Amino acid sequence: MNTSTTARSSYHHGDLRNALARAAADLAATGGPDAVTIRGAAREVGVTPTAAYRHFSNQADLLAAARELAMNGMVVAMAGYLGQVPEDGDPVDRAIDRLVSTGRGYIRFAQDEPGIFRTCFTGQLRGAADPDPGLDAMGPYALLGQMLDELVAVGYLAEEHRPGAEAGPWAAVHGLALLMIDGPLRDFGPAERDAAIDQTLAMTVRGLATGPRGRARSH
Repeated sequence: MNTSTTARSSYHHGDLRNALARAAADLAATGGPDAVTIRGAAREVGVTPTAAYRHFSNQADLLAAARELAMNGMVVAMAGYLGQVPEDGDPVDRAIDRLVSTGRGYIRFAQDEPGIFRTCFTGQLRGAADPDPGLDAMGPYALLGQMLDELVAVGYLAEEHRPGAEAGPWAAVHGLALLMIDGPLRDFGPAERDAAIDQTLAMTVRGLATGPRGRARSH
């Protein structure tokens, strides 16, 4: 994706702040946080530094906005798939479908916004004096936690296995997303990509089947 083109399009519709944040994310992806400057972001968008300074007073503010844009975009993508899961039906099926839907949304965001995705968890959107926000502050992590809590509530995931259970599902979908945008799976066609996503998510679901309802389904 050409960030300059996207940023200019966003600015054309009056959203200069987000256009600058998107440009900052792209600059961070290629050069790390030191490459992110208000002047550089303004140049990418096609506006004057003076216009950019109306929205951001310094580099730290711009980096924070880029990080927020990335996280919010990922959560929106995950929630979009989540909203497609029917409200009725078997509670276990629904809890599983909700978990799977968030995984699909995560991977879709990576495919649609590879530049921003690459910077989300690498530290490239944090300056030297900018502290790590921690996992609990990450929207995708919190949303995944909710999905796992639902699996416990319906008896699919054993309660004693709930602490720290985010690591496995997150590693699976994050790893697959990276393989698809930067690794050997990037040349897969649509059918091959769909199959890889289906298989990865199915294996993840099976791995969480440690509760009574989960064990019953695995036999």
